[in-house]
Amino acid sequence: MSEIKTVNPFTEEVLETYKSESLEDIQRKVSSIRDAQAEWKKDIEERLNYFKKTLKPNFERNQEELAKLMTSEMGKPISQSRAEVKKSISLIDYLIGNSKNFLENEQIGTEAMDSHVRFDPLGVIMSIEPWNFPSWQVVRAVMPALMSGNGVILKHASQVSGTSLKLKEIFDTPLFDSTITRGETATSAIKYVDGIAFTGSTEVGQKIAAEAGKELKKVVMELGGSDPFIVMKSADLDYAAKNATFGRLQNNGQSCIASKRFIVQEEVYNEFYEKLKDEFSKVRIGDPMDSGTFLGPLSSSSQRSTVLKQVDDLSGTSEIEYLGEKSGNIVPPTLIRTDVSYQDEIFGPVAIVKKFRKDSEAVRMANETPYGLGSSVWADPDDARGIIPDINAGMVFVNKVVSSDPRLPFGGVKKSGLGRELSRYGLLEFTNIKTVWIDGKSGN
Repeated sequence: MSEIKTVNPFTEEVLETYKSESLEDIQRKVSSIRDAQAEWKKDIEERLNYFKKTLKPNFERNQEELAKLMTSEMGKPISQSRAEVKKSISLIDYLIGNSKNFLENEQIGTEAMDSHVRFDPLGVIMSIEPWNFPSWQVVRAVMPALMSGNGVILKHASQVSGTSLKLKEIFDTPLFDSTITRGETATSAIKYVDGIAFTGSTEVGQKIAAEAGKELKKVVMELGGSDPFIVMKSADLDYAAKNATFGRLQNNGQSCIASKRFIVQEEVYNEFYEKLKDEFSKVRIGDPMDSGTFLGPLSSSSQRSTVLKQVDDLSGTSEIEYLGEKSGNIVPPTLIRTDVSYQDEIFGPVAIVKKFRKDSEAVRMANETPYGLGSSVWADPDDARGIIPDINAGMVFVNKVVSSDPRLPFGGVKKSGLGRELSRYGLLEFTNIKTVWIDGKSGN
C-alpha cells in the first residue's frame, strides 16, 4: 500500500505519513454514508439541530488547533488561517438562518389542484478539494450539501491530509467521512457517488468532468483564474494600491480569485505602479507561525519551482522586480511590467502590470485569457458600470477585491468552472429539482 507524506513548507520537515486508501476502502465508506443518508434526508429540523448543537460548537472549540494545523501543512500565515476558520463558522450561521426557507417547496400557479417544485437531495456527494484554503473550500462545498440532505465523502489534497482528518473529527457525523488517497483512486470512485464538487486546477477539473460525464454524474467545479484588476483614471490610487497588495499577496499569492493581472489606464499607470511597488515593499515576510507575518512560503518546493519558471519565461519580454530575497520556499512580492499577453495562471505572489488607453481596450485585455472567475474594477462607480456587462467573469467587484461571501453565488465561466457555490444557488446545486403535479380527480 502506498504512503502519503505531509511536509511543512517553511521548515521542510516531514510532519506525518499516512497509508493511502484503496478503491475498496472508499466504496465501503460511501456505502456507510449512504445508509445514514436515507434517514438524514427526511428531516430538515434534524439537520438544523445538528448544525446548531454539534457542528458550530465543534468548530468553535477547535479553531486554534485547526488553524495551526493548516499553517504547518501548507504555509498560510497563521493570522490568515485563523480568519479562514472564523469565516467557515460564519457559513454555519448563514445556513442555519436561511436553509429552511431556501429548501421549501416552491408553489407554481397552474390549472392543477397543486403544482410545485421540491428540492430533494441527490444522495452522496464526493468533495475533491485543494490545499490552498484547507477549511473554507471544504466547508463551502460540504456544508450546503449536508444541509440539503446529502451525505459527503471528502478527498482533500494530500499535503493537507492532517487537516482532512481533523475536519472529519470536527464534523463528527456518519454523514461525512474523509479518505486519504491518491487522486486517480478518487477519480475511479466517481461511479459510486451521486455528484462531485471539485475545486482545483482547470487541467485536473477537465479530467474529473470527463470521468463524471461517462457516469452522467452532476458536477460543480471552481477551477483556475487569472483575475483582472482594472484601474481606471478616476480611481483612488492609494486605496487601489493597498487593496491590490492584499488581493495579490493574501494566502502567499495562492488563490484562484487573487488579483493577478493589473490593467491600468495610461494616465495613471506610472503613479499607480510606484504606489503598488511601495505597498508590496512594506509586506512582512517570514515564518508563517508568526502572527505578524503576511507573506510566508509557497506550499511546496515544486510550487516554488513552478512560479519561478513562469517568471523566468517572461524575463525576455518584460521588466521584473523582486521586492525581497528568495529563501527556501519563499518567493518575495514580484512585479512584472509587460505588454505581452500571458495566458497562464501564476499561483504565487507575482503581479503582472499592463497599460490600457480606452475602456474597450481594458475589457479586451480583461477577457484575453481562457479564464473567467472573478474581476475587480477600481474607478468612480459610474465609470465602472459602463464596462461590467462586457467583462466575461462570474463575479465583478467594484472598488473591492474579489471575495467569497455566503450570501452571494460564487463561481466562474469559461475554463474557470461550472455551477455555483454559496447562496441559495449553491445550496440547490446538489438537489433534484423535482416537478410535482397533483390533480383533484382520481380518474375513476
